[in-house]
Amino acid sequence: MEEREGEVRWDGLCSRDAAARDAALDTIGQAVLRRAESIASGAAAEGLAVPAARDGLGEVLARLLMLSKRCPFPDVREQSEAILSGVQELGIRIPRPLGHGPSRFIPEKETIQVGKEDATMHTLFAESFATLGRLDNVTLVMVFHPQYLESFLKTQHYLLQMDGPLPLHYRHYIGIMAAARHQCSYLVNLHVNDFLHVGGDPKWLNGLENAPQKLQNLGELNKMLAHRPWLITKEHIEQLLKTEENSWSLAELIHAVVLLTHYHSLASFTFGCGISPEIDCEGGHTFRPPSVSNYCICDITNGYHGVDEIHASPAGSIPSTESVCEVEALMEKMKQLQECRDEEEASQEEMATRFEREKRESMFVCSSEDEESAATRDVSRHFEDTSYGYKDFSRHGMHVPTFRVQDYSWEDHGYSLVNRLYPDVGQLLDEKFHIAYNLTYNTMAMHKDVDTSMLRRAIWNYIHCMFGIRYDDYDYGEINQLLDRSFKVYIKTVVCTPEKTTKRMYDSFWRQFEHSEKVHVNLLLVEARMQAELLYALRAITRYMT
Repeated sequence: MEEREGEVRWDGLCSRDAAARDAALDTIGQAVLRRAESIASGAAAEGLAVPAARDGLGEVLARLLMLSKRCPFPDVREQSEAILSGVQELGIRIPRPLGHGPSRFIPEKETIQVGKEDATMHTLFAESFATLGRLDNVTLVMVFHPQYLESFLKTQHYLLQMDGPLPLHYRHYIGIMAAARHQCSYLVNLHVNDFLHVGGDPKWLNGLENAPQKLQNLGELNKMLAHRPWLITKEHIEQLLKTEENSWSLAELIHAVVLLTHYHSLASFTFGCGISPEIDCEGGHTFRPPSVSNYCICDITNGYHGVDEIHASPAGSIPSTESVCEVEALMEKMKQLQECRDEEEASQEEMATRFEREKRESMFVCSSEDEESAATRDVSRHFEDTSYGYKDFSRHGMHVPTFRVQDYSWEDHGYSLVNRLYPDVGQLLDEKFHIAYNLTYNTMAMHKDVDTSMLRRAIWNYIHCMFGIRYDDYDYGEINQLLDRSFKVYIKTVVCTPEKTTKRMYDSFWRQFEHSEKVHVNLLLVEARMQAELLYALRAITRYMT
């Protein structure tokens, strides 16, 4: 991985060979200190007390700060810290991290600390760092579930870096377009850097109208997939495939659709788990000195408060009688539903009625609009029609027919179509869907040896129900029994309008469950959403082909 910031090259740090990393660190240290000495002597000549890091040194120091905290290789962490100390000794202010840990919703002490991970996690961390040149906050939260993380990283690596129909810079630009639909500046920032790193044209970043017409043509599909996938028809597919010199091939379109759905759903995870900005990105560090109480007024106005205040969260706190009862009540409902299943089965007509009722009710699940979600910088230049958002199906008299999984499913139709046009990706996605759907530790909060399959299925099917997707063999009456209102508000917000997710919503559902269980819920939301979007897009592509 080759990269330059001035004369600083970082590629050697991704090597698994300690000697290669050591040589790279030596070169980086010398280059940084040379530049720092030049700035310090210049400042002394001008009579400045504390010189600012200028001429690109600030970005280099922020990167070293990230490496000192987030690199899975201890030698890189230690040496990065030593280089920063050397710069500080010259009288130049060095950055410090803002916020506390990879998530704004989960106390840092309850996440996996880099350097304290077990062997399995270390392998995943090293793999991620060697591939991406960073260990990002999404990975540090997903690692609560290593089996899923391994599948996720493998799939993402294949989509972004392995042989495929689309050139590398197109892949990252499509990632930017998809993340921008939900104003997810976290993902946009990461992919802007990656886009430039693989040789993308910086002009494209000034707005979608500066990108090639071929990518601009993808804007409409991006918009519908993100917010109203049930509106996609074979005519939309035909437009993309038949626009003469700017046309997409079927294989390219499949690659683009998988990337769009991957990043729409990853935006859901980012907001749903309160992922913090990366240390070396905007909002992740500051050059201001800490005040006596360890945070200054500028941090407070930016939404960074003391550790205790930020993480006074019910999850993981002392059990209240009410929240313990919540767990017991949920387990009792699961037991009763299982007994009812064994005793009687509803008719097909009744099952259809219950689906329509749940679909209708899901329209009226909404959060209070005045809640403040995470501040995000404007990323609207990366897409057109900023007013186009999620709309419930049957509002304003608009009716969308129910999508019956029996007529078009991932297993019987979508999987083979993807695999045929973009080999191996169908297999990777299938594995990821299955891991998320079947993942269980047989626990619920403080209870062990619990069969959670009924609950996992209710969450998955509720998400698909919000998209109009129906399973004929599922009793949708179970959803209201198992998912209370605060949980439904959280699910709908994270899946449909993730940018509106707040810490209060995260805290208010399943109050006595572990943070790892809430992250597990987010994995279900990510995969169910991605599969729902894919089903609508792939069905339209199939109809175009037949």
